[in-house]
Amino acid sequence: MANPIQFMQQVRSEVGKISWPSRREVLLTTAMVFVLAALTALFFSLVDWAIRFGVGQILG
Repeated sequence: MANPIQFMQQVRSEVGKISWPSRREVLLTTAMVFVLAALTALFFSLVDWAIRFGVGQILG
């Protein structure tokens, strides 16, 4: 196991290898997450409504 100074040097070296996304990439992927979350919520809302309607017709 490396001593703390060597460990911190290794950490700095590894952090330097990180490929950070651009601002545009971050904004695009964030927008995609929000759009897909909204579509998923809409889909499950429609499925819930259809099941509720079907059960209501059967039991009602």
